[in-house]
Amino acid sequence: MKTTLTLFLFFSLSVAFAQAEKEVETAVQNLKTAMLAEDAPALKTLTSENLSYGHSAGKIENQKEFLAVFSEGKTDYQTWDITEQEIKFHGKKLAMVRHKVSAEIASNGNINNLKIGLLMVWVKEKGDWKLLARQAFKLPV
Repeated sequence: MKTTLTLFLFFSLSVAFAQAEKEVETAVQNLKTAMLAEDAPALKTLTSENLSYGHSAGKIENQKEFLAVFSEGKTDYQTWDITEQEIKFHGKKLAMVRHKVSAEIASNGNINNLKIGLLMVWVKEKGDWKLLARQAFKLPV
């Protein structure tokens, strides 16, 4: 009886975490899609009001500053390719996502090619996964 209950609980937890991982993967994909489309309203729904958005050059933006980049057309994200993504959970409402990105971004008439690493912290707020913190970093050569 104990073995059956243990197996049932293990299976239930595995299914719950698999579902949560799929939800976070979808949120990451939706963020990418909204950034490429310069869709500030969608980006607002995908980010926490307490957002801390760190760039690889050291600039840090809050949610309002992050959204202004897209609503004011300051930057045009042309490509954003994600590789080597890993998702780890800390409890039921916090997920850490690491991946590498190759991107082309147009800014001030110039095309910038980026190859960076990202660490993102996603938090479940009111039933939805929201980006709480993001830090980009330069990859070792």
